[in-house]
Amino acid sequence: MKFAIIKERKNPPDRRVVFSPEKLAEARMQFPEAEFIVEASELRIFPDAAYRALGFEVTEDVSAADVMLGVKEVPIAGLIPNKKYFFFSHTIKKQPYNRGLLQAVLEHNIELYDHETIVKKSGARLIGFGRYAGLVGAYNGFRGLGLRDNLFELPKVETLSDLQAVKEELDKITIPNIKILLSGTGKVAYGAKEILDHLQIKEVSDALYLTSEFSEPVYCMVDVMEYNKRKDGKVGNKQQFYKDPTGYESNFMAYAKTSDLFIAGHFYGNNAPYLFTREDAKSAEFRINFIADISCDIDGPVASTIRPSTIAEPFYGYDAQQEKEVAFGAENSISVMAVDNLPCELPKDASEGFGDMFLENVLPAFFNDDERGILKRAKVTSKRRLTERFSYLEEYVKGQ
Repeated sequence: MKFAIIKERKNPPDRRVVFSPEKLAEARMQFPEAEFIVEASELRIFPDAAYRALGFEVTEDVSAADVMLGVKEVPIAGLIPNKKYFFFSHTIKKQPYNRGLLQAVLEHNIELYDHETIVKKSGARLIGFGRYAGLVGAYNGFRGLGLRDNLFELPKVETLSDLQAVKEELDKITIPNIKILLSGTGKVAYGAKEILDHLQIKEVSDALYLTSEFSEPVYCMVDVMEYNKRKDGKVGNKQQFYKDPTGYESNFMAYAKTSDLFIAGHFYGNNAPYLFTREDAKSAEFRINFIADISCDIDGPVASTIRPSTIAEPFYGYDAQQEKEVAFGAENSISVMAVDNLPCELPKDASEGFGDMFLENVLPAFFNDDERGILKRAKVTSKRRLTERFSYLEEYVKGQ
């Protein structure tokens, strides 16, 4: 079986890749029956010469490969019919802007495996860039805070060589006496937590955070059962909440009244209560004045996130009273960081981490009869049809 590392073609450019040269060499050693080729790219974080140096063919034409390995969506014009493709398609949540892509995948008889659908039996994701989104998102939050309040200047992550360089920059700053709320308990949240812990910010319990003020910066990490509560007043159950959140309401205002900086690292499920609404943000008791929204759901659970920001311009202001965007740092506004492609700022580390997960969890499935069911669960399309697991996308594909 022949695998191709394909060139990223989406704009804005993405420098990440599924396998670094070293990890691809490791894959070749682990699976000698596999063949790997690399599509030439002038943008990739690892130059073509680095792959050639390890004996890989680098070519403009990868049409001889069976399996195409990419990161972001492949533009319709770049799809090669009758192949297996791995990339983030951004279609499984019925995203309107990519309906045409899924239609083209079906028309071209492509077997699509979305990186987001590579999961355990339990549904937990096996691969992704979540940790790096959390790392960069938290850093960007502190960078914005420093810029807005003239406290310190941190360089953009994209100008730094790797994660070690990021942490060295953080070693140069002092965080003011603020209270920081971090939502989530997944890879994104733990990536953000890594930054907080590197800064040696003290973690405090939920109870202490809600009832106390401190003489040093502190943070509290909260899960869905902290910022949601049952409407009937009974004790909540996390698994029950995930199955059916309709019996719950937000308890977020208890935290909004006592927090300065909010780092949103949670996963938001359909039908769950919004963390806070536009009306909540108008309250005189709403204390949060900076939100680093790594989750970046637009017009959703974090009311101040009214649009995604960009790596070039990561910050904007939100005027809660007028419910509109204002200049970053404008008086009485909430500062917002809502970059939706954060791992792109740390392409080397993100690619290396992704390759570790892909080699451990996905490649073996091609050579062990998919004994863990990885490929079967991840397959979105086959023989010009949606697979049974993704049949819910039928009306979406038809444009209904």
